[in-house]
Amino acid sequence: MKSSKSKVEEFIRVDHAGERGAVKIYEGQLLALNTIVKDENLKKTIEEMKVHEKEHCQFFENEIKKRNISPTKLLPLWDLLGVGLGFGSTLLGKKAAMLCTASVEEVIDKHYLDQINRLNTDEKELKKKIIKFREDELHHKDIAYEKGASKKGLYSIMDKIIKTGSKVAIRISEKI
Repeated sequence: MKSSKSKVEEFIRVDHAGERGAVKIYEGQLLALNTIVKDENLKKTIEEMKVHEKEHCQFFENEIKKRNISPTKLLPLWDLLGVGLGFGSTLLGKKAAMLCTASVEEVIDKHYLDQINRLNTDEKELKKKIIKFREDELHHKDIAYEKGASKKGLYSIMDKIIKTGSKVAIRISEKI
């Protein structure tokens, strides 16, 4: 059974946008941590997670070039929103910053799992990478909860907003 070319192109386009968005969220968080919020432990945690996101982003950047796929036209908007989300969540405190990571990673977990289940034998390498990246994202989610992410009280609203925004960005980036 073969994966349809257009479906694989959508996967790569959206995954590229998503991984780049994750890098931008962490850049926004680090901007807040380097300017306004002083928390060296949180900064170290975010810097470590950002390394994985950059690796993921680079893989999809290479796939886009190799396969001649157009990236989403909304990358500049996603960049801006990612930095803003990272910066804003960190200004709200460590719990909010870590919830931002947990909420995004929970959406990405389901998103990657769906792709893994839909990719066929003609895309073994891509599937292998997405499986590995999903494991990294699940690890980030676990770290976020260990470091204080919470969905209690008003944080539950923040969780829903971030998840809804992430899902909307995924749907749009698949098509545009």
